[in-house]
Amino acid sequence: MKTKTLKKDKVNIITLGCSKNMVDSEVLSGQLQANDIDVVHENKKSDHNIVVVNTCGFIDKAKEESINTILDQVELKRKGKLDKVYVTGCLSERYKNNLEAEIPEVDAYFGTMELPLILKQFEADYKTELVGERLLATPQHYAYMKISEGCNRTCSFCAIPLMRGGHVSKPIEELVKEAEGLVKKGVKEVMLIAQELTYYGLDLYKKRMLPDLLNRLADVKGLEWIRLHYAYPSKFPLEILDVMCQRENICNYLDMPLQHAANNMLKAMKRQITREEMEELTSAIREKVPGICLRTTLIAGFPGETLDDIEELKTFLLKQRFDRVGIFTYSHEEGTSGYELNDDVPLEEKERRAQEIMEVQQEISYELNQDKVGKVFRTLIDKKEAGRYLGRTEFDSVEVDNEVVIHSPKRLPIGEFVNVRITKAYDYDLEGEVV
Repeated sequence: MKTKTLKKDKVNIITLGCSKNMVDSEVLSGQLQANDIDVVHENKKSDHNIVVVNTCGFIDKAKEESINTILDQVELKRKGKLDKVYVTGCLSERYKNNLEAEIPEVDAYFGTMELPLILKQFEADYKTELVGERLLATPQHYAYMKISEGCNRTCSFCAIPLMRGGHVSKPIEELVKEAEGLVKKGVKEVMLIAQELTYYGLDLYKKRMLPDLLNRLADVKGLEWIRLHYAYPSKFPLEILDVMCQRENICNYLDMPLQHAANNMLKAMKRQITREEMEELTSAIREKVPGICLRTTLIAGFPGETLDDIEELKTFLLKQRFDRVGIFTYSHEEGTSGYELNDDVPLEEKERRAQEIMEVQQEISYELNQDKVGKVFRTLIDKKEAGRYLGRTEFDSVEVDNEVVIHSPKRLPIGEFVNVRITKAYDYDLEGEVV
């Protein structure tokens, strides 16, 4: 009988936080696998003996979840169910010294840019020839693609530059090669992610190069959908929209976090844009790309925010009628310039304001969805669940947007496109039948 010491290591990677963290976990998995180390994401079988927790340190709730996850894994190690626990990611980057002091049972902590050091723990080499290669944690037909790292913006609420550093673009050739590799694996949709998409290329090419990158990616055969996430509104390069109109496989979809609409809040948040400029921008975007899906993210409860500011934000939403809206409650993050302000809105009130704003958006979303009834949309089938299929249109990103519920007696292949006529619409989801 084999003893425990002879059993081959199996690594489980637990990913918390955003899609950028997901990509980092996929890259780590790819490197471990290339070094002949058994690796899985979010292992349900519990037949692993090593865990890597990829943490998030963005806001209080995310930090709490990360710490609880680390403690859970340390407890499993204490019970003899794990041999090693490693921690990486944003929380580890930001609070490494504190974590080492408070949770010393973790075998090693690593920052966001220390992949080679993590590999050393497994006596594995960082294989440079694998640049762009990943072991996907998503279903086979879609993937996130990180086009840059870090951020040069100075938004007063955001701790990302503290954890990810300044903006660093990946070269176009490297990204095209990565996209080609993903397509070979069966990927049909890539979601371009960065802390700030529109800044892409300024560091490498001395000018904004996102339109050029989009054209090159749109040429990749087999890539059916290219989706844009996290565009910054100030000095937004409208030529991106020209490419969107010209290339069929670039989704008419833009995720552009605005954070607020009251000018005093935008100024305090250091957003470098006014409400009036945002309104002009959204009008210009809709004029250039009729029918575009606009998604935005907002913050409730920033220091100094008044009920009048909330009313202004609600009025803005009613006027702009965004297709999708997400909202965070403000988190007072040390190291940011916002931390110097008095965090004067109680948590309960922050949550009440966020709920009030989302109730306005819920009505808008319901009305916009009702307009889709009777129309036919090309839909990507994501999965089958409880006897029904779940898919998305080009106007819906993974996890954060609408799903299309499809009841079909015929088998629908996962990862394939079908045409669906919408028969019912709800606040955030649609129902339809294949035509």
